[in-house]
Amino acid sequence: MTNILLTGSSRGIGAAIRAQLAVRGAKVVGHATRALDADTLAADLSDAAAPKELWDEALGRCGGRVDVLVNNAGMFAANPVDDGDLQWLDRWEETLRVNLTAAAQLSRFAVRHWQESGNSGRIVHIASRAGHRGDSPAHWHYAAAKGGMLAMHKTIARAYAAQGILSFAITPGFTDTAMADDYLASRGGPGLLADIPLGRVATPEEIARIAVFCALDAPPSMTGTTIDANGASYVR
Repeated sequence: MTNILLTGSSRGIGAAIRAQLAVRGAKVVGHATRALDADTLAADLSDAAAPKELWDEALGRCGGRVDVLVNNAGMFAANPVDDGDLQWLDRWEETLRVNLTAAAQLSRFAVRHWQESGNSGRIVHIASRAGHRGDSPAHWHYAAAKGGMLAMHKTIARAYAAQGILSFAITPGFTDTAMADDYLASRGGPGLLADIPLGRVATPEEIARIAVFCALDAPPSMTGTTIDANGASYVR
């Protein structure tokens, strides 16, 4: 059985990933800021100590072996440039802590775990189209965090492939999740579809299918790959 730690598993893309992994027979230890059930660990990733506590508790739940880490947890809050200096900085730092630094901490714990045990392992990073093309004027911090996640992913893939430690990244565009609702409304709602040749945003289930493939099925030679899923709204 494959043991998987999945952050941000309580809703949206994370909940869809969890459901699809369960169908595949994986043991999934979920995560949310507040635990919703016995299989979900509570951790506030804005707290610098939380990722270590989460990792250690997940290891305990998995009998001392985690095979896959899925870095999905994130936050998306507007940060207008004309806000007060301290408020703008606080939002910047909180977004980078939750969206990037916590994912880096968990990735580090995972890499060290696999190195010490001699086992192979996989990390799947749920990044964003924003990491490639940027985001709105109120979301510098979000784009920066996701761009940093992509750079981290590539570094992990190149550094540890010879040890059987693989890294994959997914860059969704707009996805039909609660986190995106406010942004879609603020940017014109249906008018955004004009920028998506497919004519619709992605569903959480679509992104989850890609994540499950990366976690369980992708051949090792795909390590370092970034998979876009944005309806051709950004083509590299």
